[in-house]
Amino acid sequence: MLGDFLTRCLILLLGYAYPGFECYKTVEKNRADNEELRFWCQYWIIVALFTVLERFADVVVGWLPMYGEMKLMLFIYMWYPKTKGTGYIYDTVLRPYVSRHESDIEKKFREWRARAWDLAIFYWQNCTELGSSATFQLLDYLAAQSKKFSSKSSSKKKDEMGPTPSAPPLTLLRESFFEDNQNNFTGRRNKKGN
Repeated sequence: MLGDFLTRCLILLLGYAYPGFECYKTVEKNRADNEELRFWCQYWIIVALFTVLERFADVVVGWLPMYGEMKLMLFIYMWYPKTKGTGYIYDTVLRPYVSRHESDIEKKFREWRARAWDLAIFYWQNCTELGSSATFQLLDYLAAQSKKFSSKSSSKKKDEMGPTPSAPPLTLLRESFFEDNQNNFTGRRNKKGN
């Protein structure tokens, strides 16, 4: 449940809010000559901001009657050719606020991006550690099953085949490859020996 919530928050911040802010900076820096391109960029900036705010305010506004219809009317108002409300909303609400707080917003996004990267690395390391541990547990299990199976059949075929070559124990191989985990595996080997 917490993972889903965290994922949704990251999607909102990095999938909508950050691209919307970058689009805002691009529109303001370049002052595009093509008015239609500028209009649609402004529209998507407002939609991204509205989507992020809506996710956090859903508890308050989600229960309002006809909320979906009002939202649809707002979107139509923003792009309808006769009203072109996007320009009005952008110029009167969004631009003054963001231009005053642009450096703070950019600093927060850089911080969140760094935290998201750190979190991704943390989870990657934990998953690889868990994967290698599970792999070695599976190999130990398979080796134990193979020993049981081979000990039953080898007593019958021992006279026919002669001596069988032996390989080093799996635990010794594992310890030589992964010295960092030596204490864990030797502790487990000691428990098996008792």
